[in-house]
Amino acid sequence: MKALCWHGTGDVRIDNVPDSKIQDPRDVIIKITASGICGSDLHLLDPGL
Repeated sequence: MKALCWHGTGDVRIDNVPDSKIQDPRDVIIKITASGICGSDLHLLDPGL
């Protein structure tokens, strides 16, 4: 599947990653249908923000 992956400051890419799988009886897999970003999250892209 494709996933947005953070590789470091200023380096965010869409990568192909293995499909999620249940590894422990307490694991769950959820489907994200919407998300948002807060201004305080932007320091991951540029620490000067």
